[in-house]
Amino acid sequence: MKTIYLVRHAKAGWHDPALADFDRMLTKSGHRQSEEMSHRLHKKKIMPELLVSSPASRAIETAEIFADNLGIERRDIVQKIEIYEGQVGALAAIVQAFPDEYGSAMLFGHNPAISAFMRWLTGKPAEEMNTCGIAKIDLDVASWKEVVVGSGKLDWYEFPEKE
Repeated sequence: MKTIYLVRHAKAGWHDPALADFDRMLTKSGHRQSEEMSHRLHKKKIMPELLVSSPASRAIETAEIFADNLGIERRDIVQKIEIYEGQVGALAAIVQAFPDEYGSAMLFGHNPAISAFMRWLTGKPAEEMNTCGIAKIDLDVASWKEVVVGSGKLDWYEFPEKE
């Protein structure tokens, strides 16, 4: 059994119209969302063994706030450009390449790919993930290499506005 937590980055803005999409930063609201959601995980004693993030500013900022609040070193966050550029197939390839020594992982990404990946993993229809939404998906596999469409079951989904 493996567990993956999918996290859509927190709210980002277009503070500077000259900034490229890749460089968009979190807003104050996005920082609050990241703090709140990472504290919820901490209260549940959730400690993913592997953090993997898009290197885009808004995603890595979200991942760093989570790492800080979960007691994980920022330098341990693995960055994969394919998460920013990719679609479901790219996200699947990243997950399938996770070392089997890890039983749980957290992936920080972007819509629409992160929501589509949640649907791919579970084989079930679902709405788009909210900003800073977290989906916990249990995978009935012994190895990350075995992750295929429909191999996961959504255990829970939370987002900042959900109490």
